[in-house]
Amino acid sequence: MALVPVLKLISECGKDMSRWPTVKHFTSWLALSPGSKISGDKVLSSRTRRTKNRAAALLRLSATTSGRFQTARGAFYHRLASRLDKAKAVTATARKIAVLFYNVLRYGWVYQDPGADYYEKRYHQRILRSLQGRAQSLGFALAPIADPKQWVS
Repeated sequence: MALVPVLKLISECGKDMSRWPTVKHFTSWLALSPGSKISGDKVLSSRTRRTKNRAAALLRLSATTSGRFQTARGAFYHRLASRLDKAKAVTATARKIAVLFYNVLRYGWVYQDPGADYYEKRYHQRILRSLQGRAQSLGFALAPIADPKQWVS
């Protein structure tokens, strides 16, 4: 994130994050968390609210911009944009950036971007672990193939 949007974000939110007890309160204030329109134990809608919050607009802009770079956030944005539509990917990435912003200011964490390759490697590990669990629950076991090129046409 460039310096100017960060300064604008700090001017909108302030440096004191104790106004929001948790990160969930912060993302809800920004209208970046899912809504919960429920009636009679039935979920009617879980869309995010519309807002004129300038901090949320800055986070959405930085989420769109992060899709252009080879970072972990950019890889996250591309993965969601390929599966969902762009607007939902922007909202999810903006929420992720808001969580990072909150943790840096509230707890003094230092954020070091691991890069897109690290993110993709972790994503493939998650998928493989999920597939192994599903196969095991059905009574099967996954085994790596000897020559992966023979299966690719």
